[in-house]
Order: sequence, then structure tokens, then C-alpha cells
Amino acid sequence: MSSSEQATRPGIPNHVGIVMDGNGRWAKSQGKVRLEGHKRGADVARQVVRWARDLGIRHISLFAFSTENWNRPKLEVRALMGLLAMTLPKTLPEMRENGVRFRVLGDISPLPAKARKAVEQACAETCDNSAIDLILCLNYGGQQEIVAGVQHAVSWAQSQADPEKALAELTPETFRSMLWRHDIAPVDLLIRTGGERRISNFHLWDAAYAELYFSDVYWPEFSKQDLQLAVDDYAARERRFGKTSEQVNR
Repeated sequence: MSSSEQATRPGIPNHVGIVMDGNGRWAKSQGKVRLEGHKRGADVARQVVRWARDLGIRHISLFAFSTENWNRPKLEVRALMGLLAMTLPKTLPEMRENGVRFRVLGDISPLPAKARKAVEQACAETCDNSAIDLILCLNYGGQQEIVAGVQHAVSWAQSQADPEKALAELTPETFRSMLWRHDIAPVDLLIRTGGERRISNFHLWDAAYAELYFSDVYWPEFSKQDLQLAVDDYAARERRFGKTSEQVNR
């Protein structure tokens, strides 16, 4: 049974997405260079996957590099790509041991060869794991994903007998199947660390009904307790999806 097919415990989100914000600010507060913040953040990311698995979360997606991050200083971008290429192979034994299936959301074709190879290797070598899915969002943007979905939908409609009717009858469910996330579980809880109160082009389609949680903690200091606080907050909420409380609680 795959991780997407296993039942999640009551009160536990099936899919948690995290904007791992605050690496650079943490480094600055510690008198360190920004890369040290990213290195520390990568260590926390590995731990968060273990904590999530222990809580019963089946899918966790981490916003590692956005489409807009290419606009950062070239030296920082190169350092981030180098960190990715170096870190992933080292974490493969741990992922295999803990049943982590590594997946990617986004267009990895522009990544440097070493980073792209590390991503592809991690996907291939963990594809049969089933305890938890780790979805690394690389060169990812929510708006870009939706635009790609629209292009797919138009192409699909043009292949139908009546293109205009096909587009008119397109449902949100069918359209989601045309997005990059078509085989990824919907996001239930979206966490952002670092004190900012925005989602920054992350999981825009699923954010329609995801629960949002904002933490003031910089990502390199994010702890197991901080994750538990977010999950507890999620468990205390009533998810109505447009219905009334009475309808939900029938």
C-alpha cells in the first residue's frame, strides 16, 4: 500500500506544505553568511521529514527553490544548487531506512547537471518507499503551474470533437488533473516560518482550502514542538469547504 493510499489519523493533516523561510535572516542574526543559514535549514528539513512521519503525516512538501529565486545573487544561486547536489546523495540511505519516497514538483530542466542528476537519482532510488512522500518543490511557482495547466487544457480541448463545449464543461477536478500536481495529494495544511504572512506563489491551486499557519520562528530554529503546534492548531479547526457547521457535523 502506497503512502497516498494509507489512512491518516484523525486530526492529522494528510499533506503538509512548508515555506521554509528565514534562513538568511537567521544567519545574519548569528553573524554568519547566508549559506550557513541554508545549510542549517537543510539539516532541519531532514529532521522535519522524520517528525512528520512519526506524527502520521503521509505527504510533506518543502518549498526549496522558487521560479523567482533565480533572481537572487548568482553566487547564492550557485551555492544553493551546490548544496542540493551535495546533500541529496548523502541523505539517500536515511530516506531508504525511513521509508521516504522522494518526489519533485516543478521544472527541474534548468537546474545545473549535478543538481538535476542528484534529484533524478533520489526519485529513482526511493520510488518504492511508502511511509511518507517528501515532495521537494524546485524551480516551482504556483502561477506558472496554473498557466501550464491552462495550456494543457487548451491543447486537450482542441483534440476534442467540440473544443468549445469541452472547455465549457471543464471542472475544477478535471483541471487539477492537468496541473503538475495531478498525482500529488491535496495540501491540507500550509505552514510558513520566518514571520511573514503570505504564501509567495506556493501551492496556489490547493491553497483554496488549505489551512494556513504562520510561525515567527526562523526555519533553522524550527523544532519538533513547532511542528506539533502547527498540527495541533490544524486539528482544532473545523474544515467546512463552503458548508455550514451543521452540515459538516451531521
